[in-house]
This record gives sequence, C-alpha cells and structure tokens, in this order.
Amino acid sequence: MQNKLLIVGKKIGMTQLFDENGCLLPVTVILAEPCRVTQIKTKEKDGYKAVQFAYQAKNRVSKSIVGHLKKAEVSDKLASFREFTTEDVDCFSLGQTLTVDLFQEGQEVDVIAQSKGKGFQGLVKRYDFAGGRASHGSMSHRRGGGFGHFRRMGHITKNQKMPGHMGAVRTTVRNLVIVKTVPEKGLILVRGSIPGFKGSFVMIRQAKQA
Repeated sequence: MQNKLLIVGKKIGMTQLFDENGCLLPVTVILAEPCRVTQIKTKEKDGYKAVQFAYQAKNRVSKSIVGHLKKAEVSDKLASFREFTTEDVDCFSLGQTLTVDLFQEGQEVDVIAQSKGKGFQGLVKRYDFAGGRASHGSMSHRRGGGFGHFRRMGHITKNQKMPGHMGAVRTTVRNLVIVKTVPEKGLILVRGSIPGFKGSFVMIRQAKQA
C-alpha cells in the first residue's frame, strides 16, 4: 500500500508466547490506540509530502489544538502529533483513523522510542571500558587511562570517549517481527525488546531495510 506506515503506541511490557513449533518467543506488548489523520501536506503547499496524525486523548487541550482538530473534523481531544513522509498522500483523508489493521502478523517493523535515561555515567558503564588493574596498589580501577595527545600536551582529540550523560536519546530498533496482533484490543506483539520504559510512547513503522 504505502511506502511508509507509522503508528504510535504505548509500551505495556514484555511477556512470552509459544509458536506453532512449541518454541518460546519473548515478545513486547504495545498498545496502539487509534490515531486520527489531522493534516495532509503536499509538495505544492508545504514543500514535501507527508501525513500528520494525532494521538493521546486528554481532558483538556489548548484552543489552538482544538481549532486544528476541528479543521480535520476530529472531535476527540488529542494532544500529541506525529507525521510521516510518504508519496501516497492520496490514499489518506482528513479524519481517517489509523489502527493496528495497517500491520500484519509476520511483517517486519522498526520501533522508535526514547531510551531510558541513566544520568551521568563513567566510561566502564557508558562505553564498556575494561578499566585498570584490580591488583593491590593500583589506583586506576574504573578510569579510562590517558586522554592527552602525545604531540600536543593537554589536547583532547575530537570524538574521544569520555564520561557523560547516558541514555535518554532517540533509539531505533530495526527489523522486529510482528508475532501477533489483536485488533479488537489495539495490541501489537513484536518479538524481542524495544527501547523505553513501561508506559512510554513508541513509534512503529514499516521496516525500511527488510
């Protein structure tokens, strides 16, 4: 159908299923509530082709969002918006509902989410450095060693791995297989783990690299 499909869901947690051969499969359960198309962008008007949709219903939203939803004939109070580029914008219409039915079992998808934040971490945890010796007298157990340049004293080379903030970045896990879909409950079960914590929103799209 479209060269790109995208829907937003909420990470529920992990569980396990048995396939037809009796093999145990670890899966992640994603609750993908219906998303509503709120804007269709064209190359003539916006400079590129894309489809914008809204999700995450709330009790109160701003007047500007209410007006934007009203143009698309969407009565639900949806507070969050996403969009995906596609050449087949003619296949969508304002107010259209995007559901789990867009994906099929056995299809490969990419899952995009924000990874868990781990705060300020050292090199051993952040980049899996081996660290120094653990023998008696060593005072460099979890350090990174010498960082200085041997020709320019005190100069740190660009892109040198250093301690710093870890996690809380946009992460994409590619080519995850959809093990099962439950359209009546809006559930998608993908094989393996995905980024983010329980209750965080994730984006599910058709795999780019099959």
